[in-house]
Amino acid sequence: MTLMYSAETHQNLISRIPVVTGRSIDDWLRAVADGPSLHRCEEKIEWLRHEYEISYGYAKALVHEFDLRRAAARM
Repeated sequence: MTLMYSAETHQNLISRIPVVTGRSIDDWLRAVADGPSLHRCEEKIEWLRHEYEISYGYAKALVHEFDLRRAAARM
């Protein structure tokens, strides 16, 4: 997935998610991991948006963070 914003903006979004949603990043990443097995990033984003009623920007940041951490764990 290509980000439409900088790495700094991504980190700012990630840092605000717990404040805005009341859930930790780890909780959100578990939700993505435990969610349906969707292959496309946009499908995961749309699922998060509808399942948890969060904004597109936060959902996109969470899916991107999930993918970054999963890739780092493989190395």
